[in-house]
Amino acid sequence: MKDREGTNERAAVMYALAAVAAWSTVATGFKLGLRVMEPVQLLFLGTVISATLFAVLATVGGHWRPSRRTCMEGARLGVLNPFLYYLVLFEAYERLPAQIAQPLNYTWAITLAVMAVPILGQPLTHRTVAGILIGYAGVLVLLSGGRFDAWPDLDWPGVALALASTVLWAGYWLTGTRSRLPPITLMAWSFLLATPLVAAACILGPGWPEATWQNLGYGTWVGLIEMGFAFLFWQRALRLTARAARIGQLVFLSPFLSLVLIGTVLGEDVKVTSIAGLAVIVAGLWVSRRG
Repeated sequence: MKDREGTNERAAVMYALAAVAAWSTVATGFKLGLRVMEPVQLLFLGTVISATLFAVLATVGGHWRPSRRTCMEGARLGVLNPFLYYLVLFEAYERLPAQIAQPLNYTWAITLAVMAVPILGQPLTHRTVAGILIGYAGVLVLLSGGRFDAWPDLDWPGVALALASTVLWAGYWLTGTRSRLPPITLMAWSFLLATPLVAAACILGPGWPEATWQNLGYGTWVGLIEMGFAFLFWQRALRLTARAARIGQLVFLSPFLSLVLIGTVLGEDVKVTSIAGLAVIVAGLWVSRRG
């Protein structure tokens, strides 16, 4: 029995690290894709790819479950994610340096703790409040560039969009907690039913993305890695482990690995204040999680 538990724990760590590695590439992949496509075009390709992946997996695994209830839940969640969430997030990434957009988006867990109070009726503990305050202090460090006498010349609508994305993502997760459907079923129907919305936004906006290998490559990367396999790897890790809290700590590696890619692949001059701000944000997340 112990050998089996040890094998499961090792497998859980491997799946969790695979998810962390996938998430670490997200900011770089977004910025590269947005260099050649408009946000809604990148979202369209990613949504189609991810919807196909989840539909196949749900069908093969016997989790398709077509019904009116499934369609209603899928449509409701699909409006939040992928349609609104990724549209807002991609717009933020187009406006901001990746080293700013990525840590701001990472504060979604802090937003989740705040929104869980009125929606789920969860009380705020002293540790959670401390974590929230520490996290948003990190946001101030990140945005100020280390100077509090004069704010840097940032795209402030982009900052607002990045923070708005945290509200949408937290809302998506809180809404999803009330569903009794398997996660893979919800993801399949959410992405399938959101695809027409994204397609309509493309038609009314910049038009269809050009069918180039470059565009298809970035769309496939976003759809398979960010929207698809990272989610599946993380779900698998949580199912295998008996120590979910310990596995959850691994997620804190992702934003720092992401900064390395932002500096090396994108060529951004990663500032000390970006690292410091992210470190304070992660400290706030760690404190609030312990609460």
